[in-house]
Amino acid sequence: MKKLFLLFLFISISSFSQEIALLKYSGGGDWYANPTSLPNLIKFCNANINTRIKAKPGTVEPGNPDLLSYPFVHMTGHGNVVFSDTDVTNLRNYLYGGGFLHIDDNYGMDQYIRKEIKKIFPNNELIELPASHAIFQKPFLFANGLPKIHEHDGKRPQAFGIFIENKLVLLYTYQCDLGDGWEDAEVHNDPLEVRLKALKMGANIINYIFTN
Repeated sequence: MKKLFLLFLFISISSFSQEIALLKYSGGGDWYANPTSLPNLIKFCNANINTRIKAKPGTVEPGNPDLLSYPFVHMTGHGNVVFSDTDVTNLRNYLYGGGFLHIDDNYGMDQYIRKEIKKIFPNNELIELPASHAIFQKPFLFANGLPKIHEHDGKRPQAFGIFIENKLVLLYTYQCDLGDGWEDAEVHNDPLEVRLKALKMGANIINYIFTN
């Protein structure tokens, strides 16, 4: 199944427009928190890094077999997250099969999501990515690693990952809030410089998925 899924991804990315998705999870957290984020990221990537992603992102639940149709799934929110046994199995198959999950803490998710990640990967630890990691190098250079978009607790932004055979398959961005930076300008009134920084980092994530 893994080889077939990877082949599907390669053909899709090379020849056709691709679709990415937002993860609709259970537990009470606001999975829908940033409605303009992914559409704006898609628009930026298609205009700047030669992707051909469908303008409207999908929405998929973690236990749905359709999850395997998306090379990139984004997850955000402020509150509780609960993955069922079915969710865990499907997410694990998805990530081992070549999929990529980006979890962006929108402030308040951290205490919940770390336990749920552990359900998926009981034998793996979240590893902080150094600034030298490829995801920070191209197409836009982030010499200091993950940028700071919103203050939250004033802590430094951190990017954590889960690796399968030395390849990053799950990215957890903490104390950063990339998704807020992707939103329409009037939502948070962030300066253009801050929004561009967030969009460029998002483009680096998309680029990493499609080129590694």
